[in-house]
Amino acid sequence: MARIKIIDQFDSSFSLDAACQAQLFELLTQPSFLAQVAQQADCEQVHFTEQLFQPVPYTRQTPRGMPPEFEQYHQSPTHVIINVPPPFMFKAKIFQPSRLCAIYQKLNSQT
Repeated sequence: MARIKIIDQFDSSFSLDAACQAQLFELLTQPSFLAQVAQQADCEQVHFTEQLFQPVPYTRQTPRGMPPEFEQYHQSPTHVIINVPPPFMFKAKIFQPSRLCAIYQKLNSQT
């Protein structure tokens, strides 16, 4: 029987080449993509905060699968966290890390 290994530490740090990051930010701020994120977030508009993080394994210190400094956005009524679409990662030539999440601020929430 296989046992689940609990990870106590995971290094979530990463750095992106400036050109790759610029390309990714351009993709994440396209008007059509912003409209799609806003629709899914049930608000009129969103603003990309230019904050990215690498999802991390679930641990005792990271029960939500994100670095602790980003957990404040997890249940925030004014922010939404998305998985960066894989085609965006590919177009921006970002292969490491293989997954990223982006944080958007909700503007003008619908009632």
